[in-house]
Amino acid sequence: MILEDLLKLDFIEDIYIYNNETEIKNGYVGDLLSEIMRNSPTSSIWITHQTHPNIIAVASIVEANTIVIPKDFEFENETIEKAKENNINLLKSKYDIFKTVGLIYNILFGE
Repeated sequence: MILEDLLKLDFIEDIYIYNNETEIKNGYVGDLLSEIMRNSPTSSIWITHQTHPNIIAVASIVEANTIVIPKDFEFENETIEKAKENNINLLKSKYDIFKTVGLIYNILFGE
């Protein structure tokens, strides 16, 4: 899927979009940065509660091109600036992380 497919849905808010034609092939969910670095596949959408600037460095290392946070969380301003420098898309869901993951999984894999 491309990011634009996700942006058409009403539960996603774009915080920063580097490229709405970004291809998303996989997804990963997690908050522990070392786990993400070990296990996240490339070309992924990463869904997390983490909002601090270090997530941009981790996303760059694992080649995750998009980060999504759930409702009631906000990216720090420094995180948004780092995302701009590193070409990482930032999104926010209007749902909790459980429902967000389920919806994105169904869109990505059509199940």
